[in-house]
Amino acid sequence: MKTLYEGKTKTVLLDEPNNEVYLFFKDDATGENGNFDPGSNTVGGSVEGKGKIGLAITKYFFELLETKGIATHYLGADLEKGLMKVRRLTVPKLEFVLRYFTAGSMCRRFTLPEGVPFDPPYLEVTLKDDAQGDPLISERLCLMKNLLAPGQYDKTLDILVKVGEVLKEELAKLDLTLIDFKIEVGYDENGKIYVSDEITPDIWRVRDTNGTIPNQIDCAQMLLKKINK
Repeated sequence: MKTLYEGKTKTVLLDEPNNEVYLFFKDDATGENGNFDPGSNTVGGSVEGKGKIGLAITKYFFELLETKGIATHYLGADLEKGLMKVRRLTVPKLEFVLRYFTAGSMCRRFTLPEGVPFDPPYLEVTLKDDAQGDPLISERLCLMKNLLAPGQYDKTLDILVKVGEVLKEELAKLDLTLIDFKIEVGYDENGKIYVSDEITPDIWRVRDTNGTIPNQIDCAQMLLKKINK
């Protein structure tokens, strides 16, 4: 297959004879110096088997989102090969962030204490640009940069809130409180929006009943046990 894009934790591949797009889930995890953190913009290390576990979790959540009427780019998965077949979409370099509590970069940017609740949730959109530190971006700038068409910004925020309700409910079954998360989206030639990329502990922060924030590796193991029951 031809490599279209090499990301930190996944590779986008094109099966040229069949014109099909796949994501390969790597064993790499975001963080720094061996410490894992889903909010980091660098790779902190690798864990054997992480990619296949992440794919299994993504498969579970994308299939769940579809049952809730939330469109995704998921078309199927080969868990043994670590490959997920996806729709061929235009994917803007944006991340849509929902926060139920203050945490991470928000606290650093605005000098806020950790754990302050938001009701309703706080929504942000950031430009995927590691060199610039993933800056916040407005709807107007998204339109100026041709990243989105008119109306897609607000439509995606509506989808973001719906995804949050699904994730919050599922994670509560593991006695985990969802702190924040981010998604990516893509759109087809008709402008229809689909949740894209992945749904794994790499995209969220959670808190357990002891007030501890488990890293994405430990959280993935907990979820895998639930999925395999």
